[in-house]
Amino acid sequence: MTPATQPEAETLWGHPKGLYVLFFTELWERFSFYGMRALLIFYLTRHFLYSGEQSGLLYGSYLALVFLSPMIGGYLADRWLGQRKAVLFGGLVIASGHIILGVEDVLGTSAQAVFWIGLSLIVVGTGFLKANISALVGTLYAAHDPRRDSAYTLFYMGINLGGAIGPVICGLLGETLGWGYGFGAAAVGMIAGVIVFARGKRHLLGGGEAPDPAALARPVFGVKREWLIYGGTIPLTLLSWILLVSPKLTGTLLAVGGVAIGLLLVWIALARLAGEERRKLLYALALVVIQPVFWGLYEQSGSSLNLFIDHHVDRTIGGFEVPASVFQALPPFFVCLIALPFAALWLRLAKANRMPTPLSSFGFAIIMVGGGFVLMALAGLVPSDQKVPLAFILLLFLCHAIGEMCLSPVGLSAMSRFAPRHMLSFLMGTWFLATAAGNFSAGVIASVIEAMGGGADGGDRAIILDAYLRIGLVAAAIGALVLIVNIGAQRILRPATR
Repeated sequence: MTPATQPEAETLWGHPKGLYVLFFTELWERFSFYGMRALLIFYLTRHFLYSGEQSGLLYGSYLALVFLSPMIGGYLADRWLGQRKAVLFGGLVIASGHIILGVEDVLGTSAQAVFWIGLSLIVVGTGFLKANISALVGTLYAAHDPRRDSAYTLFYMGINLGGAIGPVICGLLGETLGWGYGFGAAAVGMIAGVIVFARGKRHLLGGGEAPDPAALARPVFGVKREWLIYGGTIPLTLLSWILLVSPKLTGTLLAVGGVAIGLLLVWIALARLAGEERRKLLYALALVVIQPVFWGLYEQSGSSLNLFIDHHVDRTIGGFEVPASVFQALPPFFVCLIALPFAALWLRLAKANRMPTPLSSFGFAIIMVGGGFVLMALAGLVPSDQKVPLAFILLLFLCHAIGEMCLSPVGLSAMSRFAPRHMLSFLMGTWFLATAAGNFSAGVIASVIEAMGGGADGGDRAIILDAYLRIGLVAAAIGALVLIVNIGAQRILRPATR
């Protein structure tokens, strides 16, 4: 059965039932991811007693690898495994990683190796699941089905809904009852996602199956290729472990790989392409180069900002002191809140032929993420004997959510629009490589901030806020520069930005 011949009985609220299977699967996967992420910096600093500086680098390495691994998982799914099996296997690997983290907490600090294995499994499992579940959404619709855009909007809502619920539940359990309870809740969430996905197989309409079942079943070195791919999780987990505990190595590989791929794309644009294709690729490359600036600041939320909230912010609501990790629910909550108004705004601008170019959207996004830190720096006006009011955190995260809506969906759409047809997968991979670089830089920035003013007791608030002011102003200046460059780019590259 194909999407085009799908009977009306298999739809719900105008969409294939398979969309809701994928919606809830991704919701639970993001629940587990963001729930564990909210606890990670505290687990490193309180449980293993790493310094804030060390923890920032380890946090950045983890996020970078999480965004790199889908490049491998996506390739294996496209080439042999198929998206459905990749998602199912990835979910099981992620769940096992969370379970191991909970077990490690029971075993104690002497079992650090167990912790790194658990974290590495989450990296590898995310590689199999993340890119492929997004691809499965597209298999439910014909190429020109007008419901595709609204389907991806609903799917994006599921991502952020899971991201908003996860930190609340995992954060409360982890910081009040014990780390193992928080990691265990993340495991339960991922297991729930696996169950939803497995039981909803028939609603996927046969999409995402192995492209060549015979090749997948064919023995390689006496073992079925499918099982060989699953077994490849072991060396990939070991490689992830090495990179997780070696942030300098991870950073070096990202830098070398990023520069090499960037130069390759420039060479392809100048030597192999011409006319509009060349302009489009150069424009897309400009977006790729700019976006790490945004993520480097945005991802302070889970590292330096998380520690700042823990030590310096008044977290008492109704007489109850809310655990700091719970506030990691705010960015995805705000995204859910503003997603529909933004969708309506884009529609109105498009109808009025005033749609901003991707470059101008990126410039505004960077100004917003920097502006959030400038607003946060105003907390320096609060007397030193008083804690920072929660309103500053709310304003910062709202600015960051607005910035995310101007950058993330716009960037992904731009990659698909501007990439030469034969280079779409490669350019998408380059986009995620740049995202990984941005997340790694977030760890470096957090490490520098903690080295300047951090400490076991939260460090010097004035120094940290001054650092936030500086990075906020630099980001705002970069964003303004991007807007200025956009004016010239519109004249030179106008055909590419339509």
